[in-house]
Amino acid sequence: MIRAAAPVAFACCLLGCALSAGCASPGEPTARHPVVPTTVSDLAAQQSGDSLILRFTLPARSADRQPLAEHPAVEIYRAKLPAGAAPDKKAPWRLAYTIPSEQIDHYLKDDRVEFHDALTPDDFAGSAGSAFAYKVRTRETSARASADSNVVLARAYPPPEAPSDVKAAVLEDAIEISWTAPAAASDAQPAYVYRVYREEVESPASGQAATEKLQVKAPFALLGQTAATQFQDRKFEFGRTYAYSVRSVAQYGSDTVESEQPVSSMATVTARDVFPPAAPTGIEVALIPATPGTPSYVELSWAIGPETDLAGYHVYRGEAEGSPGERISTEILPSPAFRDMSVQPGRRYFYRVSALDRAGNESPKSSATAVDVP
Repeated sequence: MIRAAAPVAFACCLLGCALSAGCASPGEPTARHPVVPTTVSDLAAQQSGDSLILRFTLPARSADRQPLAEHPAVEIYRAKLPAGAAPDKKAPWRLAYTIPSEQIDHYLKDDRVEFHDALTPDDFAGSAGSAFAYKVRTRETSARASADSNVVLARAYPPPEAPSDVKAAVLEDAIEISWTAPAAASDAQPAYVYRVYREEVESPASGQAATEKLQVKAPFALLGQTAATQFQDRKFEFGRTYAYSVRSVAQYGSDTVESEQPVSSMATVTARDVFPPAAPTGIEVALIPATPGTPSYVELSWAIGPETDLAGYHVYRGEAEGSPGERISTEILPSPAFRDMSVQPGRRYFYRVSALDRAGNESPKSSATAVDVP
C-alpha cells in the first residue's frame, strides 16, 4: 500500500509545484512572454530636397492587443539597390538608424513618425534614380522586436533648387504669392513647376518680433501647382495669418522631386481687410408733404450693396451741391432706407450715402441727390 501511494503523492507534489510556478503574486501579473508591438504596415517614403522622408504610424498596442506602456523604439533598415533590382530578402539590408523610445516624441507629427534620411553626394554619384529600399521594426523590450514592416522603394534624384524672395500681398479677393525662379535647370534636370503650400498660424501679438516663431493652427497643405512665378490664394479669410511655402518640383518620368524649404522660400502675412465697399447707387429721394399735425419729411432709399461683409450705411446731408455734408444718421443703418424728419421749409438739400463693411471700412460717398422742401 505504501508503494502504491508513493507515485500518487509524487504526482501531487509535481502538480503543486507547477501550480505554484504558474501563479503570480496577488499584485500585478508577471508577463509570460516579451511585449511585441504590432507590425507597421503603412510605411511610405518620399524625396524632399536632399532627403528621403519616411512616414508611418507608430504602434500603440502589442501584438496581443494590449496598450503599450510607452512609445516603442524604432529601428530603420535601409538597402541601396543596383539598377533594376527588387527589394527582396537578398537585398543588402543594414540597420541604418535606431530611434530610442525617449526620443520618439521629436519625430512625431499627429501620431505618425516622420524621419528624414539625409542623402550624401555619394548617393547621387550614380545614375539619376538610384533606388533605396526601407523597412522598419519597433521594439518595446530588448528581448524581441516586431515583425518587419512593409517594404518601400524610393528613388533619389538630384533635387531642384528652391525659389527665392517669396512675397505675399493681400488683395481684395485674393492673397497673391510671388517668387523668383531659381537658375535655369541644367541638362540633368527638367524644367521646374512650383507647388504652393499654406499653413495657418496665430496672428502675431503687438510688438512681437518678426523672427519669433508663431504657433501653428493648421499645418501646411498643398494649395496648387503652377508653372508661373505667382499664385493667387482665393480661399482665405480676412483677420487670419498665413504662412506660404513655395517649392520647386522637377519631373523625372513618373517621379517628382520637391526642393528644400529654406526661409527664402516662405512668406508670412496677416490678411487685414483695408478694402472699403463700393459707393451706394440708385439713390432715390421722395418728399412727403406735411399733413395736419405732421411736418414734411424726406424718404431716402438706394440699392443694396453686393458685398458679402456689408455692415450698413451712413447718410449725409448738405445744402450745397459740392459740399460733402454732415452725417445725419446717428447709427449704422442696417437697411438701405432712411427717413429725414428734420428738414426745414424753403430749403434745398443734397443727400449722399456711404456703405460700411464689418471691418469698419467706409466707402466713398455716393453722388448727390437733391430735393426741394416747399
